[in-house]
Amino acid sequence: MKKFHNRKGGFTLIELMIVVAIIGILAAIAIPNFLRFQLKAKSSEGKTNLAAIRTAEESYYSEFGVYVSALAAPPLAGKNVKVAFSNIQNGADAGFDRLGWAPEGFVFFNYMITTGAGDSRFTATAQADIDADTTGQTWGYKKSGTTTWEAGGDHGNGWTACDVTQLTPETVAACLSTYGQSVF
Repeated sequence: MKKFHNRKGGFTLIELMIVVAIIGILAAIAIPNFLRFQLKAKSSEGKTNLAAIRTAEESYYSEFGVYVSALAAPPLAGKNVKVAFSNIQNGADAGFDRLGWAPEGFVFFNYMITTGAGDSRFTATAQADIDADTTGQTWGYKKSGTTTWEAGGDHGNGWTACDVTQLTPETVAACLSTYGQSVF
């Protein structure tokens, strides 16, 4: 008797097409999730550094009785590119050296501190455009204990300043609820 199907091994075209379709479906699910997690990881830099600025401010206040203001630094940060931290703004000390704070390595965000009422309160903000959509995101921290707040300050990049009245005192948080979320 004669065999009609004499298969010696390998894969049929249909089997290969099914595998390719499965890989395509998995990629369609995984890539947006990966991009969202990457965005959240980049956002965590701003929150972590604001918490460090808060600690440095409190240490400085306990020793000298005033909080330190600082101009937005580094001036070139915030454009979806990591840059080395520089405390120089327009050829002068931005104020972070006086505070004794600087992040390690390169940063996505630029940071700013505004003070008021005889330097007895402060607001710290961080801005960056980490998802490259030309709309910056701003994270902020405001010192509690007063009924008025210093504005989040103009970081010089044209993005909306932080509305510090929306922030919970003594908490590092996003100035808008959509910050840190994916656009995908």
